[in-house]
Amino acid sequence: MNLPPARSGEDPWTPEELAEVRGALEEEITALRANLADAESGLAERLTDAVANAGDDPTDTGAKAYQREHDLALTYNSRDLLAQSERAIERMDAGTYGVCDSCGHAIGKARLQAYPRALLCVVCKQREERR
Repeated sequence: MNLPPARSGEDPWTPEELAEVRGALEEEITALRANLADAESGLAERLTDAVANAGDDPTDTGAKAYQREHDLALTYNSRDLLAQSERAIERMDAGTYGVCDSCGHAIGKARLQAYPRALLCVVCKQREERR
């Protein structure tokens, strides 16, 4: 396994540090998959309940619809986080973890330890957010 590049002034990555980040990502992936399975079964049950309770008061129907939309948004966010985490593991396996997708420079050890799914260095991320 290739170690990610470090920015100038940073200590280089150690195999132990990378293994720690990978382990945290793998734990997160397992938890996200379990949460998604629970959420999806819960959404399916609520959809069935919505059909069964079609004659409810309009206020109740609205509240249930709002809750369903909220749950869907959380599920979509979890799916996105899962995909980002899986991509980080794939980048580790490919030897491209820690390399900015935009400029090709090192993302930075501190940034990756704080947010291990980062694809951009700080400069490129700031530039992206200004657009």
